[in-house]
Amino acid sequence: MKIATYNINGINNRLPVLLRWLKEARPDIVCLQELKAETSAFPKAAIEALGYQAIWLGQRSWNGVAILSTADIRELRNDLPGKDEEFTHSRYIEAFTHNIVIGCLYLPNGNPWPGPKFDYKLRWFERMAEHAQGLVNRDLPVMLVGDYNVMPADLDTYKPEKYVNNALFRPETKQAYQNLVAQGWTDAIRTLYPNERVYTFWDYLRDAFGRNAGLRLDHFLLNPKIAERLVDAGVDKHVRGWEKTSDHAPAWIELADEGGKAKPKRNPTAVNPAKKDVTVLLKAAPKKKMPASIKPMKATLVDEAFDDAGWIYEVKWDGYRAIAKVEPGQAELISRNNLPFDQFTPVNHQLGKWNINAVLDGEIVALNDKGNANFGALQNWRNTKSAKLVYYVFDILWYDGKDLTGLPLNERKEILKAVIPASELIKASEFFEVNGTEFFETAKKMNLEGVIAKKADSLYTADARSREWLKIKAKRRQEVVIAGFTKNEGTGKYFSALAIGVYDQNETLHYIGKVGSGFNDRMQKEMMAQFKPLITKDSPFDVEPDVEEPSQFRPRRLGAKATWLKPELVCEIEFAEITGDGKVRQASFKGMRNDKNPKAVILETEADTAEVVAEADEPTKSTTMKKEIPGFLDPAKDSQTVKVDGCPLIFNHLSKEYWPEDHITKRDMFNYYDAVAAYMVPYLKDRPMSLNRFPNGIHGPSFYQKNVKDKAPDCMQKMPHTNDKGEQKEYLVATNKASLLWMASLGCIEINPWFSRVGSPDHPDFCVIDLDPDNQHFDQVIEAALVVKQVCDAMGVPVYPKTSGSTGMHLYIPLGAKYTYEQSQLFAKIIVTHVHEQIPDYTSLERMVKNRAGKMYLDFLQNRPDATIAGVYSLRPKPGATVSMPLSWDEVKPGLTMRDFTIHNSISRLKETGDLFKGVLGEGVDLAATLKKAQSVF
Repeated sequence: MKIATYNINGINNRLPVLLRWLKEARPDIVCLQELKAETSAFPKAAIEALGYQAIWLGQRSWNGVAILSTADIRELRNDLPGKDEEFTHSRYIEAFTHNIVIGCLYLPNGNPWPGPKFDYKLRWFERMAEHAQGLVNRDLPVMLVGDYNVMPADLDTYKPEKYVNNALFRPETKQAYQNLVAQGWTDAIRTLYPNERVYTFWDYLRDAFGRNAGLRLDHFLLNPKIAERLVDAGVDKHVRGWEKTSDHAPAWIELADEGGKAKPKRNPTAVNPAKKDVTVLLKAAPKKKMPASIKPMKATLVDEAFDDAGWIYEVKWDGYRAIAKVEPGQAELISRNNLPFDQFTPVNHQLGKWNINAVLDGEIVALNDKGNANFGALQNWRNTKSAKLVYYVFDILWYDGKDLTGLPLNERKEILKAVIPASELIKASEFFEVNGTEFFETAKKMNLEGVIAKKADSLYTADARSREWLKIKAKRRQEVVIAGFTKNEGTGKYFSALAIGVYDQNETLHYIGKVGSGFNDRMQKEMMAQFKPLITKDSPFDVEPDVEEPSQFRPRRLGAKATWLKPELVCEIEFAEITGDGKVRQASFKGMRNDKNPKAVILETEADTAEVVAEADEPTKSTTMKKEIPGFLDPAKDSQTVKVDGCPLIFNHLSKEYWPEDHITKRDMFNYYDAVAAYMVPYLKDRPMSLNRFPNGIHGPSFYQKNVKDKAPDCMQKMPHTNDKGEQKEYLVATNKASLLWMASLGCIEINPWFSRVGSPDHPDFCVIDLDPDNQHFDQVIEAALVVKQVCDAMGVPVYPKTSGSTGMHLYIPLGAKYTYEQSQLFAKIIVTHVHEQIPDYTSLERMVKNRAGKMYLDFLQNRPDATIAGVYSLRPKPGATVSMPLSWDEVKPGLTMRDFTIHNSISRLKETGDLFKGVLGEGVDLAATLKKAQSVF
């Protein structure tokens, strides 16, 4: 027998979803909550047509509960005993059916805490507990089923720290639930899943379902008479992903037949599905020639280990990453920089003897006598051959004419084990289905470099840094560019230290300190031979560093002189920390890296584990199916001409992938802008536009176009304009959806409107503060945004937040086109000055990047003529196809991420929230009154 509970969140609005699920799942008994329909409006006929009888008690605006059954059903109660006059919502109904007494309940939500609704929740719970005490020891089977609006334990939420002040997770609420269970009830789901995160609810906001940021709110409590019949339990999670569905998913339990007893059949969740026959896997893989070259998939560095289900773990080897192209009689090892490794001939010879055609991914290491990888020994292996050479293979990308990169990792692992012969020189790297935190602690005790965590169902994305492969380092290591060396007065060494740096995204080399240990005389002599051809007079760093700069760790100058080198050599270092001014401390040289392109060496910062894991767990990341964006374009055609607002627009190359890692096409982009136009056009209308064009997608070259003279179709409006350089231009002026889609057809992934309109070009409609982080975590951006709000609240000024869609946040203040850009900029400067005074440790007002010392820029200078930033609801040319999304201030909390709002979920969010930014186009503040108030406040 199958019993289910489902908070339907509006039965008539979601009746198609309910009926579809009932046909699919066929439960014997169903408890429904939040009918949000009067008793007379219950859809009895539709329910009965599926073979269910029902009892129900409606509530027009909010609650209401019902029980459906495939057998005769008799109502026993339609409320709890006792009265409470403060709130009168319908929350409990009790029936007898299938020889079971079943109570269907909806416990009050109780938010906000503290408050009268929370007090009422506890009173209602007391009434529930009193009634339950009389049911628990009945001779009849009894169950109390429904939405308890309680998370009993940390396992019942994805992020316990986020809910400390939420009524669903308050200690008083959790204790009330535990007191109820202590009467003798069995929590069915927790009994069968004692150590697993099982969620039944996902908020509509911020793509909670996509991130699996869920809660367990729906519970089954069984009395001893029926608990012994418990067989299985689960959540039909997929229903939460249906269109126009509830924020809850149906949860269910399965019981043995009456009179029978059954041991639960639920096993702990397995990482891997049942193993498939390798020949079947290979048959399903697409045919493809052996790739001429392939760059390896890269892992994202995160800050700590974790224990989420669905991940496997490997040792992080300290060696050279190598792709092996294997053919009968020959093999080639290739570095991640597409250079051949010709020094490891034993590995090549062994691979060539295998008589297979394959492309493998692995790591070449040199093992010491303890079995640990020694990078220094690997570097010198050609000369010494003193260490044991091993090629650890952890992936197979191509085999015998078949492309395997589109198969899940666990299936690739099965193929790998089946096709590579056993060898002491070449080994399949073991993977472990274990507790990640314990595995990491073991790695540290074994003095290993770290561990790699991989989604068991991850696909192989070549030359991409994936968030489905994560590395957790036990030691802090960093590849750096050698851009010079120093020599202290009186030393007899070849050099005293290396001057090292890393590149930023603009390919500018930044100095990050010196490395003065880790090399002996022989190594220094070999390195000097590499340095001499590269000596140059000019420092290659963006700012010539003071290589003798004193510090608290070395206050005395040693008379060191710098010799600069062309930045063509890379080495690896180990270090203790990075100081506040961006320098490495206690750095030690670990070896040269001739397998790395210097321009690819950037400072690797640790991402937040919880955030990255949540993103990696999105369902769309673990499947080969592309999530199609529905819309107005024919999916069968690659080129179309469509009339929009009377304007014929041409849409070409629709299948071209603009976001290749996410398989998001131009067609998807056009369909998104068509769907979002109703929300977006009010913020574009009558504004000149700056066109930022990406004709070949986010990784191709881009350029700005402002002048559309003789280029825009006649149906587009234009504005003659002379810029501050005296140049005559004609700007596109957006007027409607056609304007938006024409810009998109040019490859404008992001949309950049002016702050002012053509009718008042010198008077912006809003003032903008752009929070532009450098190395800060996004939670610090959130903190800065909240300080801006505090300052604005003190002045009585409304401020509207939105994500930038990239790394920062944009904060808008309505001006109503009553003031000049100069006045707007001055106003923004006053605000950010007060903000900077409160959080000076990580914010800066310096315009020049080099003067900010890595701090977050509080940008007030955006408030000037011709300036633009990514507009409201604009897509961004970033992996994941993120969207610049307006927020309510309740959402501006730690844990918010850019990936919460993407091309996939933004339209459904807007249907739920509406336009949160309307106030930006409102009347505007009174600057004179505001500044007068500011003088009295600050």
